[in-house]
Amino acid sequence: MTCKTDDIEWRIAPAPVPYEAAVAEMEARAAAIAAGTAREMVWLLEHPPIYTGGTSADPAELRDPHFPVVQTGRGGRYTYHGP
Repeated sequence: MTCKTDDIEWRIAPAPVPYEAAVAEMEARAAAIAAGTAREMVWLLEHPPIYTGGTSADPAELRDPHFPVVQTGRGGRYTYHGP
């Protein structure tokens, strides 16, 4: 479902979006916005359960991760994303 206004596009994902797919789409959208070929967008979504690890994440902090772990370039430690 997509709801648009004149300045901002609103998107609501009807089902969970895999984290890696969401990041790829957001990076492509950011490049298009910078190039002036796309509008800003607010995307309401959820991911299947996943942990993301920032630049300060220590693998010893996750004793028994039950979900996939993706390393990111953001700061911080671990963040859980999920429904």
